[in-house]
Amino acid sequence: MPAPRKFSREQLQVAALALVDEQGLAGLTMRNLAAELGTGAMTIYNYVDGREGLEELVTEAVMGETRWIETAGDWPAQVLAIAEGMWRAVRAHPHAIPLILTRRSSDISTLVPAEALLEALARSGRSGVDLLVAFRAVSGFVTGFAQAELTSPFAARAGEDRAAVAARVTELPADRFPKLIEIATAAAGGDPEAEFRDGLGIVLAGLCARGLFGGGPQ
Repeated sequence: MPAPRKFSREQLQVAALALVDEQGLAGLTMRNLAAELGTGAMTIYNYVDGREGLEELVTEAVMGETRWIETAGDWPAQVLAIAEGMWRAVRAHPHAIPLILTRRSSDISTLVPAEALLEALARSGRSGVDLLVAFRAVSGFVTGFAQAELTSPFAARAGEDRAAVAARVTELPADRFPKLIEIATAAAGGDPEAEFRDGLGIVLAGLCARGLFGGGPQ
């Protein structure tokens, strides 16, 4: 008879995410996870299948933090609520963003927000390929916006705030990069949440317009 499982999946997820938050992806190892849980490294192999399994734990933990409020409004309002909940969960763990972009999991924690987003988008009358395209447009915006905060020219380096980033960018040659300097200055006083909502609003406006006038659902 196999030995009883000592740790729940949720315990493993929480511990793996804590490691990544504290040490970055380099700290996500079997040995470190075992130490975080107060057990031996060989014990972890009873639960996790190598590096891929470790990364799935982190992805599941992040997406499991997605929260949103059900709205009584139209479908764009519900899509916005779910997408904003996903974005907040992702950006709360910047070291985990590369895994969110590349690692997939069939754990229920990752499927619930995806299903909710699909259901909201389906209220627009979309199905099949049209629904798939809309889903990819919205979910891609969410992850792309989070990634841009880490990798764009305006991504903060260690110890920098938005003002410091703007000051660095404005040192670029003004004759070659006038628009980069312009938006860096705007970003210094901006609100990331407002920027996210405005950007997603553009995506939703496109989905609404396509539904009414383009090749999408009528």
